[in-house]
Amino acid sequence: MIEPRVISLDLDDTLWPAGPVIAAAEDVLMSWLLEHHPRAAHGHDVASMRALRAKVAALFPDQSHDMTFLRHRALALQFAAAGYAETQVDAAMEVFLTARNRVQCYDDVRPALRRLRRKYRLFALSNGNADLVRCGVDELFDGHVTASAAGAAKPDARIFNHLLRAAGVEPSEVLHIGDDPLADVVGATHAGMQAVWLNRDARAWPLEFAPPARTITTLAEII
Repeated sequence: MIEPRVISLDLDDTLWPAGPVIAAAEDVLMSWLLEHHPRAAHGHDVASMRALRAKVAALFPDQSHDMTFLRHRALALQFAAAGYAETQVDAAMEVFLTARNRVQCYDDVRPALRRLRRKYRLFALSNGNADLVRCGVDELFDGHVTASAAGAAKPDARIFNHLLRAAGVEPSEVLHIGDDPLADVVGATHAGMQAVWLNRDARAWPLEFAPPARTITTLAEII
C-alpha cells in the first residue's frame, strides 16, 4: 500500500449518524410549515414530501445527485400548489438546512481527525448537503467536495476525479474512508484510490462486491 498524501472521508454515517438528523430536520420543517404556511402543509406529511422529492428526481435525472436542488424544487411545487409565492421557499429551505446540520459526531471522530491532520491533508467527499461550517468541523478539513459541485454522486468516477483535481494528487495518493460499500469503497477503488470500509455496526459485506482491502470499526483504528 502506497503511503497516501490525502485522506478523504465520507460524512453522513461515517462521521455522524445521519438518519436521526435527517428525520429530525424533516419534522422541524413540517412543524414550521404548519405554523407559517399551513396551506402548503395541508394534505402532506414527511412521507408524502419524500415521495414528492422522488418524483422531482425522476423529472430531473441530470440533477438527481443534488439533494438541495431536489428538496428546493419539491418545496416550490408544494408551495405553488397551495398558492404561495416561490420566493418563500428559501425560508423553508433555511429552516431545514439549519436542523439538518445539527449533527453529533461519533466520539472517535474529532480526536482521530486531529491526529490525522498532523500528517495528511483531509478532504470531505459527500453526496449529501451537510455543511462543514454549520456542522462545526470545518477546521479539521482542507476542503470539501460535494456531489452538487462535482455534478455527480458517489460511486460515479466524476466526483472522485473532482477530488483529485481539488487536491492536486494522483489517485493512488488518496485513501478514502466511508461507510457505504458501493458508494465509498467500490467507487473509490474503481477510481484508482485506496479505500477503507468503516463498518461501525457489524454489517455483512455485500457478496456481489470484491471484499475491501481493509475494514475498521472506528476512525481511531486508521491511525
